[in-house]
Amino acid sequence: IYASSSSVYGGNTKIPFSVEDRVDNPISLYAATKKANELIANTYSHLYGLHTTGLRFFTVYGPWGRPDMAMYLFTDKILKDIPIQVFNHGNMKRDFTYIDDIIAGTRSAIDKNYKCEVFNLGNHRSEELMDVVRLIEENLGKKAIIDFKPMQMGDVKESFADIEKSTELLGYRPTTNVDVGIRKFVKWFKQYIS
Repeated sequence: IYASSSSVYGGNTKIPFSVEDRVDNPISLYAATKKANELIANTYSHLYGLHTTGLRFFTVYGPWGRPDMAMYLFTDKILKDIPIQVFNHGNMKRDFTYIDDIIAGTRSAIDKNYKCEVFNLGNHRSEELMDVVRLIEENLGKKAIIDFKPMQMGDVKESFADIEKSTELLGYRPTTNVDVGIRKFVKWFKQYIS
């Protein structure tokens, strides 16, 4: 079982992103490394019979999350009255996926142990980034200082997971809406970080 990423979809414009979509045009080095990982896993499965399952994670957030990810960064900076950088002038959408749903999908992939598969693990919803900022503000009881920026090189305007294959073969069914997930995350953040 290995971690891939929604970044492999690059500049694809067909929404939602399906595991059947082409992923041979990454637009960032990070995406290229994840695509390379998938190719290497596929080759090991073919040559040596090694079972490999790639999980394309979509914007994972929650307690103990990475401090370089938007949810953590925004929360931390809003609390400290530091401006948050919002790219593409806020015109971004992401499939934010709560950690508990990612864990459920990962556990299922371990249990199923398919020979050679790739799955999307997302929330199957594309959320407006500015709505997410608003939810963080509401849960913190504090307004963000926003520094709107142009689109970053290598970034995508929208991510949205098609989870049909994951539902069918893994029994994957995300249950945490972003409003609930952000409330849980902010509660954890206030307790453990701030």
